[in-house]
Amino acid sequence: MGSLQVILASALCYAFLLPGECITGGKESTPHSRPYMASLQLEGKHNCGGFLISREWVMSAAHCFQDSSNYKIVLGAHSLSQEEDTKQTFDVAAVYNHPDFNINNYDNDIALVKLSQSVTETDAVKPVKFQRSGGSDPGTDASVETAGWGKLDNLGNRPDKLHEVTVAVIKRRTCGRSNSYGESFTTNMLCAGKQLKDTCDGDSGGPLLYNGIAVGITSNGGRSCGSTRKPGLYTIISHYDDWITSTMSQ
Repeated sequence: MGSLQVILASALCYAFLLPGECITGGKESTPHSRPYMASLQLEGKHNCGGFLISREWVMSAAHCFQDSSNYKIVLGAHSLSQEEDTKQTFDVAAVYNHPDFNINNYDNDIALVKLSQSVTETDAVKPVKFQRSGGSDPGTDASVETAGWGKLDNLGNRPDKLHEVTVAVIKRRTCGRSNSYGESFTTNMLCAGKQLKDTCDGDSGGPLLYNGIAVGITSNGGRSCGSTRKPGLYTIISHYDDWITSTMSQ
């Protein structure tokens, strides 16, 4: 075979031998097809994701607010850099991290962000429904999807435009094994992934969706995006129904 074919074959072999070192396997979203997506930005740069759950509230991950809460919340974006008349930008009026958030294992990794003012609902800016207590959370092998502006690979390459990926819920026993997350994997978490498909740095705080409903929050994963040993971790939203209701009533 020719030299180019040899290189390509070697690359494919390398990819399947070392899945943790490969791309996260998503694709660019159709512009504004996910009108609930929020970009949490510090000094004009995307840092974390979030999602709109009402006209005044965005849900995200508590670990995104450990160093700073001085975010601008951008809604209605597809491209982070281009001017889009769909974009709406807000200051943060208040951040409520779950009081039991544990930075050591990311248990209870959920935050609610109150916007400085109500959004103007448009085709590009709309809340998403989220799972309440008693709802049907996805079981093992269920197909779930997520989106974000996080890294495309372990080299740090980031997209300008929103990307999405479909993954599958993994057995709890698998994620709780000692060679995976071990005791750090709690009942408030689920893990999901597929070969070479995963969330990555910068996707934190974004939603995990099951049948169009947000059932999880992108939380924390292994050192390598796309790792089959340590797939993406997601906070189970339905476990926090009472706290969400009481916080949003403030």
